[in-house]
Amino acid sequence: MREYFDLLRRNRNYRYLWLGSVVSQLGDWFNLIASAEIITNMTNSGVAISYLFLARFLPLFLFSPLAGVLADRYSRRRIMIVSDLLRALTVLGFLFVQATGQIWLFYALTVMQFILSALFTPARSAVLSNVVEKDELVAANALDSLTWSTMLALGAFLGGVVAAVLGAEAAFILDALTFLLSAWFISRIVMAATDRKKIVQASSGWFDFVDGFRYLWHEPFILGIALVKAVGSLVWGGINVLEITFAQEVFPFESLGLGDVLPVEDGGTAMLGLVYVVSGVGTGLGPIFMRRLLGDRFGRVMKGIGVGFVLLPIGILMIAFSTLFAGFLTGTLIRTVGSGTVWVFSAAMLQRIVPDKYRGRVFAFEFAALTLTQSISTFLAGVWQDAWGVRQATAVFGLLGLIAALLWFVFYAYSQKQSRNHRAGWVVSGVE
Repeated sequence: MREYFDLLRRNRNYRYLWLGSVVSQLGDWFNLIASAEIITNMTNSGVAISYLFLARFLPLFLFSPLAGVLADRYSRRRIMIVSDLLRALTVLGFLFVQATGQIWLFYALTVMQFILSALFTPARSAVLSNVVEKDELVAANALDSLTWSTMLALGAFLGGVVAAVLGAEAAFILDALTFLLSAWFISRIVMAATDRKKIVQASSGWFDFVDGFRYLWHEPFILGIALVKAVGSLVWGGINVLEITFAQEVFPFESLGLGDVLPVEDGGTAMLGLVYVVSGVGTGLGPIFMRRLLGDRFGRVMKGIGVGFVLLPIGILMIAFSTLFAGFLTGTLIRTVGSGTVWVFSAAMLQRIVPDKYRGRVFAFEFAALTLTQSISTFLAGVWQDAWGVRQATAVFGLLGLIAALLWFVFYAYSQKQSRNHRAGWVVSGVE
């Protein structure tokens, strides 16, 4: 862990970028817990929960191509600041949702929030390579994953406490404050003049997304890596919906026998918080453990993605068939170690091998594909849960995970020739 602390200590720009992520992600999980509580209380429907996730994911898919062009044309730092400020205002709008008949407003505000997130995320992914050295990218992505998962665990826990004690409105207010603080941290980042000039001049028009797609079409290996998260999210996306039902109905808080010791008003929120804590541990520490085990070499990073794809269906199938909450949590841990490894290693690969002038558009394409498959996955989860039951729906996602693992190994076997040039560049830079 000393390596990660040293990175934060010596790199001022990355430290502020990281601090912005800490506070905004903490608020995001406050928001999710409060949103899930409101939707459940208003509708008590699995499909309605799916609609919540669709409202969060579809805007990311639809607006990511535009976001990629903006991230390669204008100051990435300014895009992130403006996005944070506008998201703070949008989140405060949730306070006006008071009755079931206003649920449309809830979904509309969620869509607006994630339109702004679609502008923020590709810009942040692209700017990471501008503030750290190339041989630090795997470490920086692993630290980002640990941060995301820690905020998942801490934010979900605190969000559940705040929602249960102070109400969902307090969670939304705190979320808005975190966006304001994130904007301040990002404003402290100092981009070199040459980097700003390069970013502004990187594109020549609004149709540059076509040039970005053309680049990917002629780089099949990079295209394959850019689709890794999309394939994975088709598997893990629906689990976000199903685990809410597991926490509230399959494994109610009363089943732990702690009602007399820990009296809680909302047991479903408490159990969901525990699930998110374990998810945070898996997605955070899993990639760090894998990096320590495998290292940063090109071939090892490729193998690490394969390991992640193998762990993913194993964990999901354990979730589907576990009759004890301990088994469910174990499956959750294994699943999230797999998904976290896939996420971190593929992101580091792209940041390492994609030229800066294409980086915003490539990450926007990756993000759009990811959110499209995640939207499909979450919608199917709600439909399958209502039609077949939560365990059967989870088992289907486990089978999809096995297919995803098979697809990765087929790609790995047939991409050796295409990846040769990128492997050579990795060696020249001293990472191999």
